[in-house]
Amino acid sequence: MNPPIKYSRQREAIINFLSTRTDHPTAETVYFYVKETIPNISLGTVYRNLNQLADSGRLLRIPSSDKVDHFDANIQPHYHFNCNNCGAVIDLDISISEQFINDASRRSNLNITGANVMFTGICNDCNSNDN
Repeated sequence: MNPPIKYSRQREAIINFLSTRTDHPTAETVYFYVKETIPNISLGTVYRNLNQLADSGRLLRIPSSDKVDHFDANIQPHYHFNCNNCGAVIDLDISISEQFINDASRRSNLNITGANVMFTGICNDCNSNDN
């Protein structure tokens, strides 16, 4: 169970914004868009709230090859792709099978309850720019 986290207008705006996105924005991108609805919000407040929401399990914090954390409101198990060139983090529409988790548990002799899998490579946009 997630630890209780106090309601705030800023947290609600951050979660609402991230819930509309599948491109896993950085804190700076969240700040840019949330500032449109809450003009006096600071970048520090956005960082603090993103970290609190991620620490409480209400958001995913996704480290990427661009050395910047990206954030995802979809906390259900799913795969990601991280572009080694531009740092983009993209959802992959592939379901995580229970068999995969069960096999990992059995082979490692650990009680695995979920998986966060990150594929890496070069995204289509970067591949197109190279041609």
